[in-house]
Amino acid sequence: MLIALPIHWIIIIDILAWLIIHMSVAYLTTQVPARFIHTEAWIYRERDWEKGGKIYEKVFKIRKWKDLLPDGAALFKKGFRKRSMTSVTKEYMQQFIVEVCRAELVHWIVILFSPLFFIWNYWWVGIIMILYALIANVPCILAQRYNRIRFRRILDKMAAS
Repeated sequence: MLIALPIHWIIIIDILAWLIIHMSVAYLTTQVPARFIHTEAWIYRERDWEKGGKIYEKVFKIRKWKDLLPDGAALFKKGFRKRSMTSVTKEYMQQFIVEVCRAELVHWIVILFSPLFFIWNYWWVGIIMILYALIANVPCILAQRYNRIRFRRILDKMAAS
């Protein structure tokens, strides 16, 4: 702990810090024009271990819980809601892929902020904050990756027909 504070202030700062981090990263990322979201970038590429999305269904049982995740896009004017599809056109599918990439990026960035909590927390609380960041964001990342794989498969079928 670099900064010593009374415990009640630490708790308040932790709660406010997470709220500000989550909201700021999400808001700023919604402001990035779609042309800057490169859906083929390394971070978004499908990995062999994902087995075409089957890993998410078999190991993570994603279909049972992904609908329970909040859709943060609803909080922002420029947010793209991903809870349900509103079209089946090629353009919409491409936009959906961009938006799940954007959402995944938000969650990765939020996780990167977690070491900051070591500044004003005891080391063991800093570890709890990292665990919180992972527990709160990894399920969202998994859902975005799963959806992107599915939508790319649909786009490939559309292109083939």
